[in-house]
Amino acid sequence: MWVILGFFVAHWYLSLFFQTFFLHRYASHKAFTMNKTTEKIFFVLTWIFQGSNYLSPYGYGVMHRMHHAFADTENDPHSPTYDETIWNMMWKTKTIYSDIASKRVIPDSRFTEGVPQWEAFDKIARSWPSRLFWGALYVLVYWQFATVWWLWLLLPLQFLMSPIHGAIINWFAHKYGYRNFDVRDTSKNFLPVDFLMMGESYHNNHHKHGSRANFGGIRWHEIDPTYQVIRLLNKLGIITLARQREVHLEEVKKAA
Repeated sequence: MWVILGFFVAHWYLSLFFQTFFLHRYASHKAFTMNKTTEKIFFVLTWIFQGSNYLSPYGYGVMHRMHHAFADTENDPHSPTYDETIWNMMWKTKTIYSDIASKRVIPDSRFTEGVPQWEAFDKIARSWPSRLFWGALYVLVYWQFATVWWLWLLLPLQFLMSPIHGAIINWFAHKYGYRNFDVRDTSKNFLPVDFLMMGESYHNNHHKHGSRANFGGIRWHEIDPTYQVIRLLNKLGIITLARQREVHLEEVKKAA
């Protein structure tokens, strides 16, 4: 039992880390820079740890920039304001993401400029053989180590982990939580202490300061775990952190 639970938790956090670190803060917002060799290494690591859920940095980055530009309007790729259920929103998000990643839709250059691309690798990583390979590996782990029936209920979540991570923030963090900043959308800080989403839950902070690598740090309890890793990687010279704008609590304008 503990092997499966450990496998699930490790997959949850490692998949989430590469989503928030590489796809979100790097590909979408350029909160830090890295050389092309390091970038390719992170492409591969994202594929390994997202596995059957692999998301193209290009597709994700472009779509996320569109989300910020059109937040909570009809043109938003994912907004609870215009989607009746979380399932409708997830399907809409999947459709728009697939069209962008497959280049069936070419967005405005403001959304594509500087977004990392590795088309040859993406073609392999997003392929059905790749997804089936990782899916079969997950099934094998469960077959070997699932000692009670209910552990198998976790397996579908692992097949869809990246979409689940996105849906948690794009749905719940636009519906529930508190606001530090009065912005022109419904973004909220979903968790006061983000032990679950590695900083992504500080969504209102992020919508106010989109290019800031630290999603937390506004209130004393808003600790962003991913930012701590970013600081370490910056000190090690693996990445170069962009200059961070300091935001103090006195500057916070609470929403009415």
